[in-house]
Amino acid sequence: MTNTEYGFTKTVPYTFEEAVTKATEVLKEKGFGVLTEIDVKETMKKKLDEDMKPYRILGACNPGFAFKSLQSEEQIGLMLPCNVIVYVNKNDETVVAAVDPLASMKAIDNKDLIKIAGSVQELLKEVIKDI
Repeated sequence: MTNTEYGFTKTVPYTFEEAVTKATEVLKEKGFGVLTEIDVKETMKKKLDEDMKPYRILGACNPGFAFKSLQSEEQIGLMLPCNVIVYVNKNDETVVAAVDPLASMKAIDNKDLIKIAGSVQELLKEVIKDI
């Protein structure tokens, strides 16, 4: 697993579709549901007639942490859900990555939210590790 300034990334030994399925399953095991699924490749083809490698955005949400976050900060919905992406890179490898919620929360001055984001961060690191 590789860390960036804003997420956690792992190249996986799966096909793209297998990785999407595996990511969804592991998210569920860790208490997340996938609220949205955006097929970026399909959207770019449809809207711009541009071709690209497979790329999917999974909008993941842990209801308990989302509820606590909303109780702590009314407008936190602007930062939800936690995005997990699955894509095929320029080397034709399948990659899975998750946002680092602590990086997202740097924009908000709320100590309670930082604690919640830290808990979510640990879960998302486990998700990426376990895929």
